[in-house]
Amino acid sequence: MKTKPRVVWSNYNATDPHAGAAPLCVDFSKKCWQPPCMIDNNALLERSLRAVWHPCTQMKVHEQQPLVPIERGQGVWLYDFDGRRYLDAVSSWWVNIFGHANTRINAALVDQLGRLEHAILAGCTHEPVVRLSERLGQLAPGSLGHCFYGSDGASATEIALKMSFHYWRNRGKAQKTGFISLQQSYHGETLGALSVTDVALFKDTYAPLLRASVQVPSPDWRLRLPGSTAQAHALACADALERHLASHHESTASLIVEPLVQGACGMGMYDRAYLQRARELCTRYDVLLIADEIMTGFGRTGALFACEHAGIAPDLLCLSKAITGGYLPLSVVLSTDAVYEAFYHDEVTRGFLHSHSYTGNALACRAALATLDIFEQDQVIAANRTKSERFSAMAGVLAAHPRVQDFRNQGMIWAFEVSTQNPLFARDFYRHALQRELLLRPIGNTIYFMPPYVIEDDEWRMLLERTIECIEHSA
Repeated sequence: MKTKPRVVWSNYNATDPHAGAAPLCVDFSKKCWQPPCMIDNNALLERSLRAVWHPCTQMKVHEQQPLVPIERGQGVWLYDFDGRRYLDAVSSWWVNIFGHANTRINAALVDQLGRLEHAILAGCTHEPVVRLSERLGQLAPGSLGHCFYGSDGASATEIALKMSFHYWRNRGKAQKTGFISLQQSYHGETLGALSVTDVALFKDTYAPLLRASVQVPSPDWRLRLPGSTAQAHALACADALERHLASHHESTASLIVEPLVQGACGMGMYDRAYLQRARELCTRYDVLLIADEIMTGFGRTGALFACEHAGIAPDLLCLSKAITGGYLPLSVVLSTDAVYEAFYHDEVTRGFLHSHSYTGNALACRAALATLDIFEQDQVIAANRTKSERFSAMAGVLAAHPRVQDFRNQGMIWAFEVSTQNPLFARDFYRHALQRELLLRPIGNTIYFMPPYVIEDDEWRMLLERTIECIEHSA
């Protein structure tokens, strides 16, 4: 009986002469390297629609709007199986910061593969998770010296909410169970995270399953009164927070915020004065401050962490997305010593008995360490500030377009609204963008750019020019 060949795909292998080139198909029955197996775009799309339930998607849409088949990535570009390319202007959902197929992160992962891929973190430990925890504690604002790991951003939110609830219980204040978030906030789509999210599209269907929470006014400067400034609006919203805390602090466990930029509502940006007041109010009223830096962390706002712009430190800091450079799922919640010590006790039930199977995965931690190495070795934060200024100046022609409104920038994030009467604007814009080699995902009539930090001037110029074409063809 003939043995069926065992085939393994690989994008990188340190011993193969073609390493770093196109993917290789390894047939172990012949013990030799063979050219890549040919895959057809259309055939792959049919298989995907039969087998894969894609995220954040009404699958019936793909009867008319095909999926984009991706064969490989390089730098800011994604390529399909026919060689067509797409500029990844959204960093593959805000995760990829140093480009696809980054050779330095690749090399770190190959090295780690030869040592340890994963080990249970309950009762065991390993060098990558210890080293990453030490480095994050040194880099994070304030005194956030203890790291608890999860697998994704929503997991980090769940951890932080449970931790803040349990913290007050351990402190003998079991009545402090309430959560506060900002209007139009987004913190994830698991049930706890969704309870403090305020985006109707994601939340309304599941409302009967969710725990009640309080939303206070958003400091997003697009919501300011006519004639008001971004700072004045932020301070007015902080006054509303103060009024709520003055009446309800005894039953409130924590306030969770996305510092400086609220992502899923359309990149709502706000003045740092709100964060400064929020920190002061949480301290005064004995409420934990949770900073959700899942999207804003790791240089996206112009500092390593957005809280740095306001000179404040949270009690709990949630990180994910770009932490591994876009390579592997990983999240972490950093806590203050005070929070950690409230769980340190002889009673088992006073411990934080939360877990994920892949908590502190060694490969993911090693990718995160390689990512932090690039930040340090390439002085990325300083380079990004210069690049942001240059790119914003180049974007003047887009900002001046007659259909563009509220053009805004924070670090390596740019966003604006498009004046349109087209109820299908987002779908039409997305389609026109793909036709022009751009991967952009509008949020309603909000267009945003969050490209990998390695984008070059000519690629940025192309992004601007072709975005203008898309605007003009998506009336």
